[in-house]
Amino acid sequence: MKKTILLLAAAVFATGMKAADDLTLKSPDGTVGVNVSLGDKVTYTVSVDGNEVLTGCELAMTIGNKQLGVNPKLKNVKRTTVNETIKREVPLKNAMVKNHYNAMTLNMSGNYAIEFRAFDNGVAYRFVTNIKGTADVKDETFRIGFPGDYMAHVSYTDGFKTSYESPYSHIKTSDFKPSDKMIYFPVLVSTDKNYKILISEADLKDYPCMFLKGTGENGMSSVFPKVPLEFGDDGDRSVKILKEADYIARTQGKRSFPWRYFVISKQDKDLLANEMTYVLSSPCELKDCSWIKPGQVSWDWWNHKMIWGVDFKAGINNDTYKYYIDFASKFGIPYIILDEGWARTTRDPFNSIDAINIPELVAYGKSKNVGLILWLPWLTVENNMDLFKRYAEWGVPGVKIDFMDRSDQWMVNFYERVIKEAAKYNMVVDFHGSFKPAGLERRYPNLLSYEGVRGMEQNEGCRPENTIYLPFIRNAVGAMDFTPGSMNSAQPEHNRCTDPNPMGMGTRACQMAMYVVFESGIQMLSDTPTRYYAEEECTKFISSVPVTWDETRVIDAKVGEYVVVARKKGSRWFIGAMSAGNARTVTVPLDFLGDGGKRTLTFFADGVNADRQAFDYVKGESQVDKSSVLTLKLERNGGWCGVIE
Repeated sequence: MKKTILLLAAAVFATGMKAADDLTLKSPDGTVGVNVSLGDKVTYTVSVDGNEVLTGCELAMTIGNKQLGVNPKLKNVKRTTVNETIKREVPLKNAMVKNHYNAMTLNMSGNYAIEFRAFDNGVAYRFVTNIKGTADVKDETFRIGFPGDYMAHVSYTDGFKTSYESPYSHIKTSDFKPSDKMIYFPVLVSTDKNYKILISEADLKDYPCMFLKGTGENGMSSVFPKVPLEFGDDGDRSVKILKEADYIARTQGKRSFPWRYFVISKQDKDLLANEMTYVLSSPCELKDCSWIKPGQVSWDWWNHKMIWGVDFKAGINNDTYKYYIDFASKFGIPYIILDEGWARTTRDPFNSIDAINIPELVAYGKSKNVGLILWLPWLTVENNMDLFKRYAEWGVPGVKIDFMDRSDQWMVNFYERVIKEAAKYNMVVDFHGSFKPAGLERRYPNLLSYEGVRGMEQNEGCRPENTIYLPFIRNAVGAMDFTPGSMNSAQPEHNRCTDPNPMGMGTRACQMAMYVVFESGIQMLSDTPTRYYAEEECTKFISSVPVTWDETRVIDAKVGEYVVVARKKGSRWFIGAMSAGNARTVTVPLDFLGDGGKRTLTFFADGVNADRQAFDYVKGESQVDKSSVLTLKLERNGGWCGVIE
């Protein structure tokens, strides 16, 4: 890791001095600024290119009987610059991550500090406390205001129990009232000056996730789930919270708290390129990551284990899963999942149904270089933490854990306990029914993906006009298990999902492009192997797409309309384009190829009738070089994908 840290200045004020003067921090390129004011409270504004994009913002924290940020007394200011390049352990976007910012730390009387960082693409802040023993955080104030009537792209929730899978709503910020439902991170705001602001949090540990409410004054303010104290039975995958504390976290008094950050894009494509969650989160805590194996997965649940043309009864049985293993092996897919139904009961993670023999399947998979990932409800994991040791002894390399549906401090800590225990036994984890990525995946890169997205398992509820926002919002903060790959593609008005024949919306080429556009350390092939065998040329392309990358270039993008991404792995460049709504044409200059002469492009594009018959596609091949410009014709809800080698 290359790293340069400069101590620029320390402006020292007498303790107890009232500091009403503004404190300004600029990004390294000088375009992004945060201006802090200290009066009876701490307020700040954020600007880009001299244009104010956030105003009247407040921050505070109540710990015990102390109110941090209220009548603040500034002791001193420390300014630093960091310019480093970090080698990412599991490179979902880039192998090397640039981390360049200017920082301003306001050290206050009362044993706390507020640290701001200004990047060329955004601003972040956090509280740091130095209080003896444990501390009860009663509340935290995060309040932001908008200087114009902006458009917010948000997901509502009825309460703190949520799977984080709501579709996006698009609302005027002035219309967001305190009586409206809460929303959760990440949130995207479109300003009146073409800037976009992506709001989320990072380095979340031993602390609850933040939710937001409308202020009724063209702004948003924080609300948090309380710490649960007593639980009651609520079935095999949930618990009832019977009693809550009057605080949101009981934690160490000497610590840093989660970052609250704003990615600010001058072009829509900058949202996809950001690495803010990663650079703001704590470094990897694993000494050795060489055993972590990201990859694709043949998934059984979405396609209901419906295979045909075989001489055995398809279902949850060894013959069916051997068929999945054979399929995965043929196409170089490293994993299959045994989703719900493999265990004798959902509360028992150790005994399978009679038709399943885990040791036999593990051995068969190993002979074919395919590993098994086992699905479990979170409550079963909590009650059987020794399962990681047992599964490692069985030879199972990973687990998919589901239905957490909460993000209070207790549940946030559950994620950490799980991922640490899994790491002890060299096991990877995919969290479903989960909140968004917020830093744990950097500390423990064996956490390959999170759901927390309205993915294809929602069937008719997974619509192109919602999916096209995902690269700009949910996937822009970290790995996303969307579960793409439908070969039974349909335009929305033709979608008729049934148990034996689920359908995916958008064109075939769009479904294929998702493997390039969407980032996930574990990427599902959701359709049945039988369909993939029948569509072999599409399957060969899909299964050739890596899940980790050396470099990512976002070529072009417009929020809510289309996106074009190019990703490099070794000597190959993959390109994926997705769109929603009407047909459009997009041009893609290939100047990123560099020298090297002519190369072969193999591509899949929408067929001429894909606007009606969504699985219509064409495969083509051409010679290209760095001077070439591709013209992509995307049909309605269409796509395009290709590889240059």
